[in-house]
Amino acid sequence: MTENMQIPALTLRTGATIPQLGIGTYLVPPEDAQRVVEDAIEIGYRHFDTAQMYHNEKEVGRALAASGLKREEYFLTTKLDNGNHRRDDARRSFDESLEKLGVEYVDLFLIHWPARAAGEPTSMQTWRVLEEFHNEGRSKAIGLSNFFPHHMKEIIAQAQTLPHVTQIESHPYLPMGDAHDFNRRLGIVTQAWSPLARGRVVTDETLTEIGAKHGKTATQVALRWALDRGDVVFPKSLRRERMEANGKLFDFQLSSEDHARIAGLDEGEAGRCGSHPDTRKI
Repeated sequence: MTENMQIPALTLRTGATIPQLGIGTYLVPPEDAQRVVEDAIEIGYRHFDTAQMYHNEKEVGRALAASGLKREEYFLTTKLDNGNHRRDDARRSFDESLEKLGVEYVDLFLIHWPARAAGEPTSMQTWRVLEEFHNEGRSKAIGLSNFFPHHMKEIIAQAQTLPHVTQIESHPYLPMGDAHDFNRRLGIVTQAWSPLARGRVVTDETLTEIGAKHGKTATQVALRWALDRGDVVFPKSLRRERMEANGKLFDFQLSSEDHARIAGLDEGEAGRCGSHPDTRKI
């Protein structure tokens, strides 16, 4: 395990804990995914994020199976693809995900996007299926990905089980403070995808200057900032040395002055680097 990699955990409303730092597998090709996850496990990561849409669940599962880790020793997330919103499709694809991953349950299952094609069920109708998975014990927690507060209104009003987690794009250029506040009020843990703004933070002058004070890189500063906010983050890399560096976040602290400077990087919607949930199409 990497030196200084004592990863903190947050507690979900279920009482289960979720490691605050993990490994993402978005755009990790299937031919690389097993190696990437195996490297991550050796380094000390115990939180792994994949999705039906990523087409690498089988390889992630193979790495976990080969690791020798007990099932309770790692946290595993996958997500419902956009074409599987109908009940029968959701149940079939969820079964397929468990089979590909080689597990009897996942720790977290998310609806990947709020976008709906004409004639598809509402998000609330799909959420009912996720509640079934949760009640069956096959997904220990359930949540939403790329859902903003206005996408969540019907679910919040009608759900038997409120989302445990919401995953949104969030980084220093797009901090999404209102969404974080909304989630916090409801006891929903926020996961920040693309915490490095697809690599933009690497050369940021402000983050680089802050990092120099602490003997850290701009990337490490951006990740530490996200952890300080209470976010769960899972940066993605194909390179072992970067995964090791991304884990070295717990031997320094950002000052209030550092946080104030990072707050000045907020660009609002102009800082978004991924698809906007309101305009993304199925």
